[in-house]
Amino acid sequence: MNKLKYYFVLLLAGTAIISCNKSGDDDATVAPLHDYTEQFNTDNANIEEYLNTNYITVTADMDVTMSKITDPSTQPSIMSYLNSASFPKLLLRNIDLHGITYKMYYLVLREGIGRSPMNTDGVLTAYKGEYLSRVEKTDTEPTHLTTTFFEQVVYPSNIQDLYGVIMGWSEIFPQFKTGTVSYGSDGAAIYKDFGAGVLFVPSGLGYYASTSSSGSIPAYSPLIFSIKLYDFRRLDHENNGISSTTGAVILNPDGVFDFQEDINGDGYVRDYRNTTLYPNAPVNPDDTDGDGIPDFLDQDDDGDGFSTWFEITKPTGAAYSGLSIYYPYSPISDNPATPNIDETETWGIPRRPTGALTDPNKAESIDNPRKFVPEDYTEPTRLRIHIDKTYPYQKK
Repeated sequence: MNKLKYYFVLLLAGTAIISCNKSGDDDATVAPLHDYTEQFNTDNANIEEYLNTNYITVTADMDVTMSKITDPSTQPSIMSYLNSASFPKLLLRNIDLHGITYKMYYLVLREGIGRSPMNTDGVLTAYKGEYLSRVEKTDTEPTHLTTTFFEQVVYPSNIQDLYGVIMGWSEIFPQFKTGTVSYGSDGAAIYKDFGAGVLFVPSGLGYYASTSSSGSIPAYSPLIFSIKLYDFRRLDHENNGISSTTGAVILNPDGVFDFQEDINGDGYVRDYRNTTLYPNAPVNPDDTDGDGIPDFLDQDDDGDGFSTWFEITKPTGAAYSGLSIYYPYSPISDNPATPNIDETETWGIPRRPTGALTDPNKAESIDNPRKFVPEDYTEPTRLRIHIDKTYPYQKK
């Protein structure tokens, strides 16, 4: 999709839209931003009208067509599938943003049989995008809704980072699952049983007052996306900051994927420091040290002065299997796709050591730590050291 970074849209929150005034002196006029609540009410009314006046046709490959109802007896409205016991199923998700609660409808044509991404993973998805607008009454036609096509990807080859696209995507894609993949004689991927659906996105969860990066979507447009979730990739979003010479983001992942830093396990991580997005932010359940920086963006998750990268890096000369220089989150198996390389990693990120003291005659301390035992690296429920505020015991 048009990958306008969502936070760019938020810069508009404290400013206004500038448009050309063609009267006399050509001075620029400034139009204030629409009120979020009022705009959502307008968008939601239009979306619900569309859902009530259109029906769907779905192919075996989950291609969907939405058309105006002309025969209600044979063409059930999209809204008629609300909370259906079987697919297709229209669902509603409440999303707290901008100080209001958005209702976002999404139609599940098929849930998928594989795994679900989280809201900061990268997704491989086919999609078609349209925007919804109202045509005002004329002498020959009453007021009515219409959709306008703006973009389509049938054979995706690039991963879309859900942390860098519109909120309507990042909130709803985790509600779908992948399917299976095989490869034809020509090497082309063949996807089956993937999750597929349609997202009905109010403008506040889309581009809001901004147009899209290509300029093809007007401001304040509700969006409609038909999607197919083929695959996804786990991502790691920590970074060090901005280069003073190039202005580029200096990436420095800490070796722990975002989904592994989802402490409460709900499939979503959020940065509540953005007060435009979250003016009434709750206590972040995914911020171990409570410093306001969520773990998925925090270089020091437990706030002990030692970076996560430092804490999970293997000691020099350690006789551990695996190719990485740091411990993986959990033990991993060899990748069968690379028969000449053994990626087996039997040691995951350890917990605070529980073995014998280095000197049994002295108290446990940073100078007299306990030794690691195998269970410290493999126990599934262990509190890993990078989120354990008691390890290292103190900073020298």
